[in-house]
Amino acid sequence: MYAIIATGGKQYKVEEGQTIKVEKLDVEAGAAYTFDRVLVVNNGELVIGNPTVAGATVSATVVGDGKAKKVIVYKYKRKSGYHKKNGHRQQYTELKIEKINA
Repeated sequence: MYAIIATGGKQYKVEEGQTIKVEKLDVEAGAAYTFDRVLVVNNGELVIGNPTVAGATVSATVVGDGKAKKVIVYKYKRKSGYHKKNGHRQQYTELKIEKINA
């Protein structure tokens, strides 16, 4: 059984027991979180929402927060001596999928 959820402007295919990293959510570690924007549910038969599946939710517990690996942004213009180096670490929330309610 799997579901496709939408959060943080992205879509994730999730299964029960899976651990995923999503865009930072304002929740403490150990708390329960419920996704109500479920786009697709497959439990033997495929149910596609329009745009979401009515009454379907995905329950998860928050494992913790963190920062992803650093991404280097380097800007350069030839012949003018201009170059600029910058780094970015995106924050994320790690979730463990507990139950898909369809």
